Amino acid sequence: MVNKTILVVGGGISGLTSALEAAEAGYEVFIVEKNPYLGGRVAQLNKYFPKICPPNCGLEINFKRIKNNPRVRFFTMAEVESVAGKPGDFDVTVKLNPRYVNQNCTACGKCVEACSMERADEFNYGLGKTKAIYLPHTFAFPMKYAIDMAACDRCGKCVEACTYQAVDLGMEAKTVNLKVGAIVWATGWKPYDAAKISYYGFGRHQNVITNVMLERLAALTGPTEGKILRPSDGGAPKTIAFVQCAGSRDENHLAFCSQVCCLATLKQVGYVREQYPDAKIYIFYIDIRAMGKYEDMFAKVQKDENVVFVKGKVGEITAGENGGLVLEVEDQSTGKVLFQPVDMVVLATGMEPATRACVIPGVSRDQDGFVQSEGSVIGAGCVRKPMEVAQTVRDATGAALKAIQVVGGGN
Repeated sequence: MVNKTILVVGGGISGLTSALEAAEAGYEVFIVEKNPYLGGRVAQLNKYFPKICPPNCGLEINFKRIKNNPRVRFFTMAEVESVAGKPGDFDVTVKLNPRYVNQNCTACGKCVEACSMERADEFNYGLGKTKAIYLPHTFAFPMKYAIDMAACDRCGKCVEACTYQAVDLGMEAKTVNLKVGAIVWATGWKPYDAAKISYYGFGRHQNVITNVMLERLAALTGPTEGKILRPSDGGAPKTIAFVQCAGSRDENHLAFCSQVCCLATLKQVGYVREQYPDAKIYIFYIDIRAMGKYEDMFAKVQKDENVVFVKGKVGEITAGENGGLVLEVEDQSTGKVLFQPVDMVVLATGMEPATRACVIPGVSRDQDGFVQSEGSVIGAGCVRKPMEVAQTVRDATGAALKAIQVVGGGN
């Protein structure tokens, strides 16, 4: 007998879309998400395509759909440990990692006031710190705190501060067994590790950041409350360089084009221009890929007299004066080697599939880690190839339809 329940692994925009489309078609759905919140990478953006609007406007609608649909159940801080069985009849073991905060949490924040231990803020890509007990971000869903035990000293002050008995330092990991008929694998992507591109100095030079870090700097809910500032001194940058294909289209790193990096830079030029009308911006590129309607965005940026496009791959970034940086690059249009000083550098790092280093039962992958063929598990969104948000939503809807077909079509 075919089990008509569907499992969605990953609670980002692709996972949410697949889950909700299937649930609203009448199917029971489980979502398994490793983070303590739903929303994935989209939740970390300042604005996203195609409308260039804040992510909470789109995610909030999906969270409301989840609240209003009893067919959707979700597990956060959870991971799939094993999958057995066959299409239509899977046995899945899911590990639930302890949050150390239970359902009584009202997100009042008294626990944070009592906590003295700190940790790097993962949501803000390490640009700030949180307490060991923390709310993942301002619009977190579920709106509950969690404790990072790697940073906690178990002093118990948060327990004493909580009047709702929501903090449980003795909480332990447990497992649940799920029986489902189809699985949608929607674990998304991660930014390529810029530290691997040693000649760009990420991690050595404070003012070399990545494109995802700039998203958090530009966000009102970010570590600088929306101000784009140099990490080294908190100063306003007067000159900024965007380095395209940082680790992408490179056999030593990511051999493929991530499709969205050029668009992200064009969008982020807008962030800079809004705050610093007179800032000088340099874009070093191999090709600018802005297809279809995004060609208009490219044309708009090209008209900006304070934006300089240099066709050439940056060879090295070295320290300059007063925390500044110097980029060495051959301008392919002139054949001359340039040494361009700037205040800050933004590396347009690519999208690496989160599946690259893990085993997915029933799915084969190509050499870059993307889902290559769909068998017993259906890939959705950026596990299959780099995509922008709108394309991801369409792809995830298609994955939901395939999952419905696996479990036997209509009810």
